[in-house]
Amino acid sequence: MYLIGSGAGFSGDRVDAAIPVVASIAARGQGGAIIFETIGERTLALGQLAKQRNPDAGYEPLLPDFLSPILKPAVEAGIVIVGNFGCANPKAAAAVVREIARRQGVRGLRIAIVEGDDIAGGIDLADHAVWEGERGLPAPRGAPISVNAYIGARPIAEAIAAGAQVVIAGRVADPALALGPLVAHFGWDWDDLDRIAAGTLVGHLLECGAQVAGGYFADPGFKDVPRPEAIGFPIAEVAEDGRFVITKPEDTGGLVDQRTVKEQLLYEIHDPAAYVTPDVTLDITDVLLADDGPDRVAVSGARGKPPPPTLKATAGFAGDWLGEAEISYAGPNAFARARHAADILEKRLALRGLDLRRRIDVIGAISAFDNDRGDLRHALADLGAEDLRVRLAVSGEDKRKVDAALQEVTALYCCGPAGGGGVRTRMQQRIRTLSYLVPRELAPTRFSFEAAP
Repeated sequence: MYLIGSGAGFSGDRVDAAIPVVASIAARGQGGAIIFETIGERTLALGQLAKQRNPDAGYEPLLPDFLSPILKPAVEAGIVIVGNFGCANPKAAAAVVREIARRQGVRGLRIAIVEGDDIAGGIDLADHAVWEGERGLPAPRGAPISVNAYIGARPIAEAIAAGAQVVIAGRVADPALALGPLVAHFGWDWDDLDRIAAGTLVGHLLECGAQVAGGYFADPGFKDVPRPEAIGFPIAEVAEDGRFVITKPEDTGGLVDQRTVKEQLLYEIHDPAAYVTPDVTLDITDVLLADDGPDRVAVSGARGKPPPPTLKATAGFAGDWLGEAEISYAGPNAFARARHAADILEKRLALRGLDLRRRIDVIGAISAFDNDRGDLRHALADLGAEDLRVRLAVSGEDKRKVDAALQEVTALYCCGPAGGGGVRTRMQQRIRTLSYLVPRELAPTRFSFEAAP
């Protein structure tokens, strides 16, 4: 039996979640692995921009917070740490890990860096087909900020087999973070597609952290989750034949049952018979779930088909400017005053010729269900709500026009309806992503060691 836990499911996840996971695996006394999944579609472009500003940046900003509490106990317990927290700069991330190890007195730490996903310097995107899920979208403008291929688990497995205690990667496919340690531990053959599929399914269930253990699940009175403030992140107990149990550390909050596992099982799955990854095409149509005790669900039946001949590569481009501004209205007749403020904003933008894409919402009343034209806002007379926010969102290529539109919300302090207050504004340049299908030979993978002092 091999144990793999999740320490993070996205950039910005709880920084203390890995502590009970490591403690639980360590208590079993047989080693294992913990994975950190911290990359989203736009994260790499943001990482590249950070690296351009500072060559020592570009990795996951929370890396010190994630690893400082668990590095030493994990190493002492023989628990391999695997993460894509290298983002756009795995070598800089390795330097951070070395410094944590130095401060904690962890000597001779074997850190492996996985490379090969960053293909920006050797590709002309015009030569490659857009991924089918994004065909029909308008063509991007300008040169890409980043181009990263979703690479597989082989270099992770090879690094661990060579003795790595920490493996730092950039854009590997999320399930590969778990598949790599499993292949290294069990010695699975890459042509044993059913076992590779089972390991990929382990990674798929762990990759979003708390989601398989009650996170993003609670609906009070319908789907209750105990102690979500202390939710336990998942652990997979994996057998050599690929069957496994999803559980979580004892004495933690959260919930692992067939409902939580089913929701995560179907997450991001377009075709249940063909979930495409760089290592295998996963078929979950015969997957079986069975209760195995409190907070324990047994999973079996994953099947594998050959992986595709191409890799998905996501390119990030500098997009337009997004501006948001809000103002509050509260008390009697609040909806009428909020709607009046929204009407004023529409007319002011027209008077000033600010021809931007825009949306105006009344948050707290109808924002979730209104359309971009504001039909509900115009049609309803009163909702009886007494605590509302008027939100203006605008986007455009001209930063000055976006800033001018936001200023109109600030001007409502004295030029708008009675009782407005609490204005907040923000503006940022957006990152646009588009994915392509590229030949595997454009992304040759490798790993190298960087030893801690």
